[in-house]
Amino acid sequence: MKRRLVLGALGALVLAGGITGCGTLGYYGQSIGGHFSLLNSARPVPDWIADPATPAQLRERLALTESIRDFAVQALHLPDNASYRRYADLNRTAAVWNVVATPELDLTLKTWCFPIVGCVGYRGYFDRAAADAEAAELRAQGLEVGVYPVPAYSTLGRIPGAYFSDPLLNTFIRYAEGDLARLIFHELAHQVAYAPGDTVFNESFATAVERIGVQRWLAAHGSPAVREEYQRLEARREDFRALTLRTRVTLDGIFRSSRTDDEKRVAKAEAMAAMRAEYEALKAGPWGGFKGYDPWFERANNAALGVIGAYFELVPRFEALFQAQGGDFDRFYAEVRRLAALPQAERRATLGP
Repeated sequence: MKRRLVLGALGALVLAGGITGCGTLGYYGQSIGGHFSLLNSARPVPDWIADPATPAQLRERLALTESIRDFAVQALHLPDNASYRRYADLNRTAAVWNVVATPELDLTLKTWCFPIVGCVGYRGYFDRAAADAEAAELRAQGLEVGVYPVPAYSTLGRIPGAYFSDPLLNTFIRYAEGDLARLIFHELAHQVAYAPGDTVFNESFATAVERIGVQRWLAAHGSPAVREEYQRLEARREDFRALTLRTRVTLDGIFRSSRTDDEKRVAKAEAMAAMRAEYEALKAGPWGGFKGYDPWFERANNAALGVIGAYFELVPRFEALFQAQGGDFDRFYAEVRRLAALPQAERRATLGP
């Protein structure tokens, strides 16, 4: 699952000089260096469009992002700033690689803490080899680990100036139109409201905004072919979400039960086998042989399932909150910001069951 998480780079940029310890300094060093390398590669979208050397297909995609970006401001009331109005080609397939980890018999993600953004259930690396090295260390501690590519990340719009704004990247610029719009809306939503240390709240809110936003974009601007393509992609995503979230519930029940650890391991293996069998049935049936999720299911473990929950657990609550605010984005955002300022337990209780 190639999704986005807010990277701890922002905190690294602000406070790296006050951190001690060789390992920590090394991590913050790669974070700062990788982030500035990305920023230095970015140029304003109009410059790319005007450049005769820009390939025609890329020029078309960049023009599309300008329309999507304007729509985000005008129709969704998302921030009107320099974010996603520049473009960079990183000459690699991911912006960062995130490392996630859980215990063998628990779905709770290991957390790392950063200045400003708080504690999050992943650690991002600009270099794949460094991510793999971190993963190996975590596996040596007996944890289940995942390393996955992330096409984009948000710095929350906290650093002023166009240079520091989050750019469009080659890692996602060729996404299908609906998915490109979803990603931009999602990342901009992180700039609207952010609760430090509450990944599930933050990602679920941004996912709710992207879902609402893309439907409005497609209704206003999507051609019949684009809408059909998006519906096909979204139907598979919904099947994937339903299957993986059901498996999460099953595993959570197993891990919380009074069974012995050995009994839990047997039940876990059965649940994972059942999930993979159901996936094969989806491929052979409604998905018509589509194999795009094969790599995820081949590597699926507690860590992979732990990440799934961060994006979707609270989405229905945010969608209900949007409706309760009369479908008014300004009122909705104001209420989400109010919730983000509350202590986490009070925030969840107020958001509702």
